[in-house]
Amino acid sequence: MSDSISLTLTKRTATGKKVAGLRKEGQTPGVVYGHGFNAINVQAPEVAIQKVVAKAGKHHMIDLIIDGDKKLGLIKDIEIDPVRHKLNHVSFHAVRAGDKVETSIPVKLTGIGESAAERAGLVILQTLENLTVRALPKDLPDSLEVSIVDLEEPGQGVTIADLKIPSGVELNEENQDITIASVYEPSALAAANEAAGGDAEDESEVESENGEAGESEGSAEEKPEGEQEEIKE
Repeated sequence: MSDSISLTLTKRTATGKKVAGLRKEGQTPGVVYGHGFNAINVQAPEVAIQKVVAKAGKHHMIDLIIDGDKKLGLIKDIEIDPVRHKLNHVSFHAVRAGDKVETSIPVKLTGIGESAAERAGLVILQTLENLTVRALPKDLPDSLEVSIVDLEEPGQGVTIADLKIPSGVELNEENQDITIASVYEPSALAAANEAAGGDAEDESEVESENGEAGESEGSAEEKPEGEQEEIKE
């Protein structure tokens, strides 16, 4: 795991329709939930929480400082205003340092531009972007890496079996033969893209920024037994 990330939060009393007033004041509402305590409604300055969401995504541990009380947590749910494209609400899951957690980790290709396939004008398309892992909070990686340097010809590729799995990290996916990226002739990729109505894209044209949020407003996520989250009106 890379450098630690921290976020200072304050407890929030405004709920329901009053939350709209907070947003006008530049505050983003949220909630912190976890085992052993009731869910805590919180808020933070919009700019501060946006920076943390962009940097941490849903896979990097965050030191949550709530009115001086420190908890370790992950971002579990993000709601985006579909019109303003700003954060509406963020849910944090507090965890214990000694308990393993399960989360989705980005898959990163290394050696881009260095393979014989790319030097020959072929295209390497990544088709698997994330994998769910289980690990102690301190062992969660920022990404799972796989090298494409040895790819040479169309039809070749890399699979889950080729990943570098850090010590202490367990993959939830048992099928090691799932393809992560494959080599294509540009013409074949263009034909596939046209047939799919534009669904197939060159990996080099698809940017996946760390921490980019894609959930729509109102998305719900099942919480483990004994954990409570606020009911938003």
